[in-house]
Amino acid sequence: MRLPWRRASSGERLVVSWSGQALVYVLATGAGNDFTIVRSGVELQGADSLEDFSRRLVQLGLKGYVTDVMLRPEQYQLLQIEAPAVAPEELRSAARYQIKEMVDVHLDDLTIDVLKVGDGQGRAASQLFVVAANNAVVRDVMSLASVLQWDVRVIDVQDMAQRNLQSIEEPERATCALMISEGRQTLLTISAGTELYYSRRLDLPEGFMGMTWTAGSLAQQAPVDAYTPVEEYVPGYAAVGYGGEFSTSGATPASAEQSDIDRAQRLLVEVQRSIDLWERTWTNLPLAGVRVAAGERSEELAQWLSRDTGQAVGVLHTGASFKGLDQISVADMPLCLPLLGVLLRNEVRKA
Repeated sequence: MRLPWRRASSGERLVVSWSGQALVYVLATGAGNDFTIVRSGVELQGADSLEDFSRRLVQLGLKGYVTDVMLRPEQYQLLQIEAPAVAPEELRSAARYQIKEMVDVHLDDLTIDVLKVGDGQGRAASQLFVVAANNAVVRDVMSLASVLQWDVRVIDVQDMAQRNLQSIEEPERATCALMISEGRQTLLTISAGTELYYSRRLDLPEGFMGMTWTAGSLAQQAPVDAYTPVEEYVPGYAAVGYGGEFSTSGATPASAEQSDIDRAQRLLVEVQRSIDLWERTWTNLPLAGVRVAAGERSEELAQWLSRDTGQAVGVLHTGASFKGLDQISVADMPLCLPLLGVLLRNEVRKA
C-alpha cells in the first residue's frame, strides 16, 4: 500500500505500528541492508486522550519523521485467491470483487492491495495474495500520523516484514519463520528467493508465553536426528473449548505443568501441518529450515520444534543487518522485531 507522496529523508527512518492502543516504534539510520538502531520502545495510550497521548509522544521526540507504518495481523486479512485474468491495472478492482464472500464487511469499507504469490512463475502464477484492511484501521493510523506530522511513505503488513527478515540468512532457499510476540495468535510464513509463498496465522492458548511447553526431563534431552512424526492430537482441554478458560486451581504442580504441555502441543501440531502442506505442494522448493523468534524463549522454542518436527530449527538472527540491537530492550524485542523487516523492504523487494 503506497501513499501518493514522498519527501526527502533526513537519514533517520521511523517505523511504527499502532494497534490495540499500543504504539511500537523503531528509529534507525542507514540504508540497503545495513542499519543502526537509534532507539525504540513501546508506548501504551492507556486512559489518555489521543491529544494527551500524542503530546507524550512528542516529548519522546517522535514528531516530524519520515515514517513507515506496519499493520499487525489483527488489523488486516491476507487472503489467497485465483489470479483473475485481467490486465495488471485492473487487478485490484477484480480482486475486490473476488473477495466479497471472504470478508465480513462491505467492500466499500476496505482498503485492498494485491501481491503476487511467490515469484509469479509456474504454479504460483495462478495465485494472488490480497491484503484487505478496514478503512477505519487506516484512518486511525493516519490520524495519529497527522497529529505527529509524520511523512508516511508506506503502509506495510507484518507478513511482508517477516518475509524480509527470514530472507537475510538464506535469501535463495525456502525457509519457514515463526514469530511470537504476544496475544492469541502467531504468524507463520514460508518464503523462497526473497518472495512470500505461504502465510498462516496460528492460534495460541491464552498465556502461551508463560507456559511450560515440554516436560523438564524431555527439555534436557539432546535433539534427535531421526524424524519423529506428529500424530493427530486431541488436546485434553478440548472439553472446555479451545481458547476458553482453563482452570488449574487445586491442581498439583505436576498436573498443572502437564496441562500447559497439552495446550502448547496444539502449536506443534499446526506447525507440522503447515510444513507437511508445503512439502506436498512445493516439491521443487525443499524447506531448508525453520527460524523462530519468541523473545527470551526463542532458543527453547527452537529446541522443542526441532526435536518434535524433525526440522532444522534455529533462532531468527538479524545481527548481520542491524547494529545497536541492544537499544531494543529484551521485553520490547518481540514487538519491535517485525518492524525491522520493514526497514529491509526496499532491499529485499526491488519492485
